[in-house]
Parts: sequence; C-alpha cells; structure tokens
Amino acid sequence: MTTTTAPPTTAPPGTPAARRTAGRLLTHPTAGPLVALLVACAFFTFQSEQFLSGGNLSLVVQQVMVVGTLALGQTLIILTAGIDLSCGAVMAFGSIVMAKLAAEGALPPLVAIAAGIGVCALFGLANGALVTFVKLPPFIVTLGMLNIAFALTHIYSEEQTVTELPAVLTGLGETFPLGRTDITYGSVLTIAPFLCFAYLLGQTAWGKHTYALGNSPEVARLTGIRTTRLQLGIYTLAGVIYGIAALLLISRTGVGDPKAGQTDNLDAITAVVLGGTSLFGGRGAILGTLVGALIVGVFRNGLQLMGVGSIYQTLITGGLVILAVTVDQFSRRKVRR
Repeated sequence: MTTTTAPPTTAPPGTPAARRTAGRLLTHPTAGPLVALLVACAFFTFQSEQFLSGGNLSLVVQQVMVVGTLALGQTLIILTAGIDLSCGAVMAFGSIVMAKLAAEGALPPLVAIAAGIGVCALFGLANGALVTFVKLPPFIVTLGMLNIAFALTHIYSEEQTVTELPAVLTGLGETFPLGRTDITYGSVLTIAPFLCFAYLLGQTAWGKHTYALGNSPEVARLTGIRTTRLQLGIYTLAGVIYGIAALLLISRTGVGDPKAGQTDNLDAITAVVLGGTSLFGGRGAILGTLVGALIVGVFRNGLQLMGVGSIYQTLITGGLVILAVTVDQFSRRKVRR
C-alpha cells in the first residue's frame, strides 16, 4: 500500500494570518493619510489634465519641501504633546540672517548658513527652556516667540528683500533631469531627514523615550527617562530643522524675503495632523507627516489648477484639519474603551 503526501499548501487570503497582516497594514498610522493622498490625486487628475504632468508634480514637490521640513520638526514636538506656533516665523528669521550675512560679505556663505541654523536652534532652545524649566504652556511660549521672531525678521531686514545671494545659498534650488522632468536638489535632500528620523523614532531608545514622554511625562520620569533633558533637546533639535527649512526656502525663492513663511506654521501643523500624528502626543509616524505635507501640497496645487481662489483654498485646508482632529479624537475614545 502506497501513501501519498499532500503538497504543502499556502494560506489562502481568508486565513487568520492573512487577515492579521491585512489588519496591521490597514491600522498603520500612515495607511489612512496615504489613502487620502491617492484619492486626492485621482480627483484632481480628473479635474485637470495638467495635474499629472511632470512639470506640475515637480512644482508640488518643490512647494512641499519647505513645509514638509518644517512639519518634520513640528512632529517631534507634537509627539511630546507640545506644539510650536513659531516655526514659520523662526524659519523666516533664519533665512534673513543667512541671506544678509552672506550677501553683505560679513561671513563666508557656509558660515552664514551655519549662523542662520544656529539662530533657529537658539529659538528652539529658548522655547524648550521656558516649557521645561518655567513650566509654561507650549502654546503660550511659542505664540510669544512667533511675534518675537516676526518682529526681529522685519527689524533686521529693514523691510527689504535680500537679493544677489551667493550660489552656495541657492544651489539646492538648481535642477537635474529625471526623465522629462526637472527635479531640484532640495526636493531630494528633503527625503533624507524623514528617513533618518523615521529610523530614530522607530528603532532607537531615544525614539521610544520620545513616544513615552508624549504618552505620560510622569510615567516616563518614573521609569528613569530624563524627561527634562529629552524635551529640551527635542525643542532645540526642532529649531535646527527649521534652520534647514530656511535654507530650502532661500534655495526655492532665490532671495531672502522677510515676508516669506508667514502662514507656513499653520501649513506645517496641518501636515502633521493630516499625517496621522495625534495632537495629544505619543502617537504618530514621521513618514505620515511626509504624506500629510504632500496632501497639503496636492490640495493647494489642484485647487489652484481648478481656478479656486486662495482664500477658499485656506477655507478647505482648515476644514481638513478639523476633520483630521475629529477622527483622531474618535480613535482615542475607541482605544480607551
């Protein structure tokens, strides 16, 4: 009597293992924002033939690189249950410092860039010190810093746009061909910090401590995490990232403009919220923020192609923020149950 061995079978899609895998993908923090981005792209593709053109998509990415970098720093702060309303104004001041020091020849261009980033880092350090040591609410602290940075930008620039900048400052705005589309070097550079911080938050003790701080500062402190030093470092690091955004802003516009970045703080917060990071802290993903920044860029660009006025673009963006926060609130209630 001969016996036959049945060939090994693979688990069909309906097996518990497959369902668990699908469930993990669907519940990943980036899944929802990514679906929203794809839906938005599909909608605007039907509304305008120009939307999917290489030149237009390159323009979207150029618009996103500044706001996206700001949103990266904002994400780190929001993960700790804080917020930074000053990020756009700090970026603008950093860009003016870089531009004036380099254009007037006071410092070599690379040193001027470092000085601009350093100024932004000092703003971050000041924000962090007031939040951690003085125990002031982040909203109030950063609202005050917004006004200080805004005023210093206009005082230092004397209300004048800085032109004739060295090539070192504008080099990231140069393009290289990718197929039939020209891509800026700054657009490519923007991806690197996102990948770096996605790794740091997901794979290092520093990242786990950051999430723990956002979930419960007291519990994090009792487990041995140096919460004061961690929070101060995160605010300072966010300032450094705003300085990098300042350099990207100069490379995109080619000038030092004191009026630039006035609403970028709101766009950055919008990108973070749309990317799935909770305003209550402790939950979110860096790559989700990148997707959120792309959503903001796609909506603004698509609505502009449709002929929608800028004021209505702002109106729709505000509605998206409220919707995203509402979804976050309901998801938090569901988790608590």
